[in-house]
Amino acid sequence: MIALPSFHALAAMLVTVAMFVAFARGRMSVEIISLLTIAVIAVGLYFFPLPGTAPTDGLALAFSGFGHYALITICALMILGRGLVVTGALEPAARLLEQLFKFNLQLGLLVSLVIAFVLSMGVNNTPVLVLLMPIFVALAARGAMSASRTLIPLNAASLLGGMATTIGTSTNILVVSIAVDLGMERMGVFDFTPIVLIASLIALPYLWLVMPRMLRDHRVEDTAVRRRFHTRLRVGQDSMLMGEEIATVIPRLPADFEFHDTPQGPLQPQQRLNVSGTHEALEDALRTLKGEVAPVWVLDRIRRKSDEQGEDIAVVEMTVTADSRLINRTLPTSGIADLYGVAVLGIHRPERLVGAKDQYSAGGDLRISEGDVLLVMGLPGDLAKFARADSLLTLEGMRELPRRSKAVLAAAIMGGAVATAAIGLFPIAISALAGAILMFVTGCVKFDRVGRALSAQVIVLVAASIAIGRIIDDSGAAEWLGIVLSNLLSVLPPAGVLAAIMLFVTVLTNFASNATAATVGTPIAFAIASKLGLPPEPLILAVLFGCNLCYATPIAYQTNMLIMAEGQYAFKDYVRTGVPLVLIMVTSLSVLLVMTYGL
Repeated sequence: MIALPSFHALAAMLVTVAMFVAFARGRMSVEIISLLTIAVIAVGLYFFPLPGTAPTDGLALAFSGFGHYALITICALMILGRGLVVTGALEPAARLLEQLFKFNLQLGLLVSLVIAFVLSMGVNNTPVLVLLMPIFVALAARGAMSASRTLIPLNAASLLGGMATTIGTSTNILVVSIAVDLGMERMGVFDFTPIVLIASLIALPYLWLVMPRMLRDHRVEDTAVRRRFHTRLRVGQDSMLMGEEIATVIPRLPADFEFHDTPQGPLQPQQRLNVSGTHEALEDALRTLKGEVAPVWVLDRIRRKSDEQGEDIAVVEMTVTADSRLINRTLPTSGIADLYGVAVLGIHRPERLVGAKDQYSAGGDLRISEGDVLLVMGLPGDLAKFARADSLLTLEGMRELPRRSKAVLAAAIMGGAVATAAIGLFPIAISALAGAILMFVTGCVKFDRVGRALSAQVIVLVAASIAIGRIIDDSGAAEWLGIVLSNLLSVLPPAGVLAAIMLFVTVLTNFASNATAATVGTPIAFAIASKLGLPPEPLILAVLFGCNLCYATPIAYQTNMLIMAEGQYAFKDYVRTGVPLVLIMVTSLSVLLVMTYGL
């Protein structure tokens, strides 16, 4: 006869189920549900403390998540990712993958999933995802597949890869270590890799073709017509245009970039060309062509002043008003660079009169008119001075340029953090925290911009998940569920026993933690093997696999929470896409374990 759970164990299970239902319904925000969960645990344990504890111990348990190393790790990883983004360190990798996605979206996603899987087999999947996530966010901004449709499949692929070897995740090492302590022979690094590879091949079509379609595109559609800026491109000595005709390089340029009045024959040094394009298209084209649209001396001065003052360079759009002295002037005759130390990169003219000769000077430069929008680059103070002095209206949308001078440094810091965690020199918490500190010290990320890197939603969700995991463990709920499971499995065939153990551990890992699931599940599986006369290896592997099937909730694993803010995911997105993947993996892994061990 199975004893009833204790009052605290029953309450812990009820709170967990209530939190899950509230998340799944989605009527309240994640932050509110998380804070309510913490409050219920705190108040409940204060008035009804756990045996042998004081009321204040319950408060410490409920709020322990806010000081937990897992939360600090996630915040540090967010800061590391922010450092790569603001310095432009990921742009080369993003451009390579962008070309693949432009060739074929599905092929680009498939290659990305395989890369995430293979890397996670030998490297902890957390640093792998930290490296890949900012690249896919940048790709989404450049017009590739939406981040909300790629990050969950990418995370799932990295978790599958981490399952394939004993060193893929720290949880795998924990399960194997506990099993060895219980008397089982130690498993080799690749002993169960073939099983996971076959199961992953079965799951791959779901990750690749089905899962992205189950996720919404959270990008905000820009319904307004994007401004096109006209400017003069100066061909540099090292430009790819040198000695070539324009027609040969057009295929390599963005679609929103256009040449006007194109000359005949090969291009010569310092030749100036009339071009136009959106802001992003101009940036991409200039990077490819190695040309400039503003005097080199003013661009160098802006960059030098930025380094000296420690300020970021910004680009902003400004409208020319009727009172501006710039009307009827051209950029070379305006004296803007000399007076204010800013550079005008281009001019947008609403409903521009194509072919009207009075709009151009004798030198071919566009004359500025009322209502024109100038694309201006400089330091924030100089931009404000320019707008105020020349009667310009600053529009919304100021954008800071990447600090490319620190791109190599940011990449080195990230590489060092990942490498030291991957080889086991330091725990990921220490390496990520050290990397975040270095990002601050070196100026790759500024202290006043930390708020842009962190997500309040993720912070309170992590804190709530840690509190739930602790109350499930400390109340005895996990232990009671294990006893119930062991008493019910005697009537099942071997495949059913494996599937039941795997599902039990999966439920634990999705609502408590991987460590709790491993600590509780491994001894139970070993005891069940002895009781039923089965070899312990397949049952221990069922526990190991179950600990890695953490796709169904964002609180199941730190990478799930890491992608939550970037993908703008709701709790139900994880449930909708994760539950089918759990069922696919449990079924295929159970069958493969039975076949492999001849049960």
